[in-house]
Amino acid sequence: MSSSSYAHLLSPLSKPLHTFSSLQIQQPTSPHLPISDSRTWIDTIRSQTRSGHYKEAISTYIEMTRSGIEPDNFAFPAVLKAVTALQDLNLGKQIHAHVVKFGYESSSVTVANTLVNVYGKCGDIGDAYKVFDGMTERDQVSWNSMIAALCRFEEWELALEAFRSMFSDNVEPSSFTLVSAALACSNLDRRDGLRLGKQVHAYSMRMCESKTFTVNALMSMYAKLGMVGYSRGVFELFEECDLVSWNTMISSLSQNDRFVEALEFFRLMVLEGIKPDGVTIASVLPACSHLEMLEAGKEIHAYALRANELTGNSYVGSALVDMYCNCRQVESGRRVFDAVTERRVPLWNAMITGYAQNEYDEEALDLFLEMYAVSGHSPNATTMSSIVPACVRSEAFSGKESIHGFVIKRSLEKNRYVQNALMDMYSRMGRTEISETIFNSMEGKDIVSWNTMITGYVISGRHDDALNLLYEMQRVEENKNTNGTGYDNERRVPLKPNTITLMTLLPSCAVLSALAKGKEIHAYATRHLLALDIAVGSALVDMYAKCGCLDLSRAMFNQMPLKNVITWNVLIMAYGMHGRGEEALELFRNMVDEGRWNKEIRPNEVTFIAIFAACSHSGMVDEGLNLFHTMKQDHGIEPAPDHYACVVDLLGRAGSVERAYEIVKTMPSKFDKAGAWSSLLGSCRLHQNVKIGEIAANHLLQLEPDVASHYVLLSNIYSSSGLWEKAMDVRRKMKEMGVRKEPGCSWIEFEDEVHKFLAGDLSHPQSEQLHEYLETLSERMKKEGYVPDTSCVLHDVDEDEKETLLCGHSEKLAMAFGLLNTRPGTTIRVAKNLRVCNDCHLAAKYISKMLDREIILRDVRRFHHFRNGNCSCGDYW
Repeated sequence: MSSSSYAHLLSPLSKPLHTFSSLQIQQPTSPHLPISDSRTWIDTIRSQTRSGHYKEAISTYIEMTRSGIEPDNFAFPAVLKAVTALQDLNLGKQIHAHVVKFGYESSSVTVANTLVNVYGKCGDIGDAYKVFDGMTERDQVSWNSMIAALCRFEEWELALEAFRSMFSDNVEPSSFTLVSAALACSNLDRRDGLRLGKQVHAYSMRMCESKTFTVNALMSMYAKLGMVGYSRGVFELFEECDLVSWNTMISSLSQNDRFVEALEFFRLMVLEGIKPDGVTIASVLPACSHLEMLEAGKEIHAYALRANELTGNSYVGSALVDMYCNCRQVESGRRVFDAVTERRVPLWNAMITGYAQNEYDEEALDLFLEMYAVSGHSPNATTMSSIVPACVRSEAFSGKESIHGFVIKRSLEKNRYVQNALMDMYSRMGRTEISETIFNSMEGKDIVSWNTMITGYVISGRHDDALNLLYEMQRVEENKNTNGTGYDNERRVPLKPNTITLMTLLPSCAVLSALAKGKEIHAYATRHLLALDIAVGSALVDMYAKCGCLDLSRAMFNQMPLKNVITWNVLIMAYGMHGRGEEALELFRNMVDEGRWNKEIRPNEVTFIAIFAACSHSGMVDEGLNLFHTMKQDHGIEPAPDHYACVVDLLGRAGSVERAYEIVKTMPSKFDKAGAWSSLLGSCRLHQNVKIGEIAANHLLQLEPDVASHYVLLSNIYSSSGLWEKAMDVRRKMKEMGVRKEPGCSWIEFEDEVHKFLAGDLSHPQSEQLHEYLETLSERMKKEGYVPDTSCVLHDVDEDEKETLLCGHSEKLAMAFGLLNTRPGTTIRVAKNLRVCNDCHLAAKYISKMLDREIILRDVRRFHHFRNGNCSCGDYW
């Protein structure tokens, strides 16, 4: 019999209020009972409800009413409990009508309490309140049912108001009341939650209320409000902790990032003889995951298998998958996933996230499709925030924007985690304007949102915008308390940049040569105890080096108590860029020595790229070749395509273009040779080797036909050799292919602002003054012996026009701006996105001597320190 049949059966008693659900009901299993024996009917309904036979209990109730037996204050609570268990609100309203008809709504507090419970648990808080408000007499159960219902509907303030009113009604709260009150407090803002939560705690102590479940609720409340120390205090003062108490404490520590303590509590729990269950294991595994304690995680996994806590337990499976994948054991994570028989959404999410985090992008996408299309599970916000990055990276997933459409279809576009993932996706696709639209539309931005947008600007080369967003971020306020109490003296303070923010922004300072901004960030990091973080420290080492302050870079390196391979690589690269190859080589030797006892700093593939570049910039050909030939034997690193490209540059820069060409020809056939051919083409430009330059260019134009620098270098080779027609042919082909040359661009920092100049720039407010100043300066330099190097002008025009064009180079405009706007003796720091041309290099030497200025110019390859007419590169670049 379906529940829709209830309308017919109950209609003689009351008019149906709603259409009933299609719940299928069994016929009563009880024998036909005497009409006069109401007690037997009621006992049967009670027995069936207690046994979980809810449908049978309702059928018995219907049969009873059809037999002419009127339900009473004993029958109604029994049948309403069955309705609650079946979550059938419509049926509950029908029986409520019976309650009213037979006069039990106001005469029986027990029946009214049960009705409050029915409405509270079946999803109608309004009717629950109507019943409660209409009660002439309320007992402790009445209040507990109403408060619990308000908590279930997340009406936390109303739940606490009801808790206060309970006292006014002279009804003493019970343990169940305190559990609901603690839950409500835990969901308020931190200040009010702690203030009221402490009052609830104090009341429980005054009333000597120390039931285990009350204590557990208080521990959970404090942890959720960020006061896990208070949770621990409650735990340690309570002598009757049960399994739930231990689980609550371990979970609280894990959720508050106190992972070492969580593991220690787990150990103590086992020593106390408390047997862990699935909840324990799912709570402690995140600690192993975050600390990357693979062996400890494996031991817990073994315990789960012995205790049979894994088979069918999706939550334990999820935690194990997360632990293995976070420890980069993705295959082990997949074996756990496959072993779980009942896979719920969190388990699918854990495996998809594990694949995506380890860049197993095709596997992540395949599993996502299996989850959605085969298993029929609905992806949630966690699923989408994990799969979006995989979509971005995967070449097999071509229609990347379509995932955004899927998000909208699932009504997840307003979820902050999904929005963060979409912002990152569009930034990496070069569609920063869409990222900005999403960012500006967000109702609540967290630190991840700001960091994602800042990263998007950095990826897109919009370094000015990245730095500006930092200042905007700090103007945004959020609620924070200023002392340890959690609620005293609360005020609104700026959103604080974290380590991710700083390590993302410092490279922007480096690109723009924005030393002052970099120092501001360093000062902030020092004040907030972030400067000694390995990632931030390494970024500071890199920033100072790329702003021309090698001594500050080395000082930062020396201050760091912990260094990893990235820190060493950054400094070796820095010494190489500054043309100090001997020091770079000495650093490399020190790194090798320290790596003998610390495997975290042993040289890797990037280390050799850095040391080869250092040797190249300093003309240390023999040293570089020796390292190349011994890197596999001495360090176990197989030469990769990038290493070959570095060695080609090393030989070509030194003038051994033919030897460099032979190196390219000896590369394994499976290698991508684009980098090596590019290095060779650059060497041919330096040494005007037309023949080999044409060979290199032909290979590059086949491998990378859309890269502008290949066309430009070949055109430059022809122009420098006077082959103007061939140069024009290359330029013409470049135009036909739709390839655009990257314009020369230089930056200089002045008074907390970075000024940008393009070649021939007339947009700067001081443009006219700068061009006039450069022309005057050029005349003064000529008197000192300066002869403009017009070979840098790659256009077939007369010499006077070539000299005029030379004055418009971006690095000259930036230098002129610095000379005009800074005090005499101030060091001029300029960064350029391309290689500095011969004429600008020559001019900078003359300017440094004539005006007694130090000029530090960083181009795409290296640093040039100009002092008293000389350059640190020794004209070898």
